[in-house]
Amino acid sequence: MPVRGAALLVLLLAACAHSPARTANAGPPADGGASVTPPAQAPSPPSPPVRAEVQAATLPTSTESPVDFARDLQPILASRCQPCHFPGGKTYDRLPFDRATTIRTLGTRLFTRIKADDEQTLIRRFLAQPD
Repeated sequence: MPVRGAALLVLLLAACAHSPARTANAGPPADGGASVTPPAQAPSPPSPPVRAEVQAATLPTSTESPVDFARDLQPILASRCQPCHFPGGKTYDRLPFDRATTIRTLGTRLFTRIKADDEQTLIRRFLAQPD
């Protein structure tokens, strides 16, 4: 929470630094002559890249290992969808879950049976990978 407050403070200060200076006497000059030019302000330092930091925090890291269908997904599918979607099962001919192409075709519709968040995350990572 302190980081969020600091980021908000930086954004507010940056917004204030870019607003035009206001003078107390906004009307015409009292002497009827030339107007008074406000003093030049020194340029404000650039604000830190808050948006880039937020984006970096929400993107998945590139250190995540790719999800392997046989190693990572088949055990989940076997525990949740056996025997029907595996060899000898009544729906194996239509939807064989021992094939990665079937899982890619079904996508997140698998989540009708797979409810655990960590298992859904793993399947989403697999679906996001190139073929």
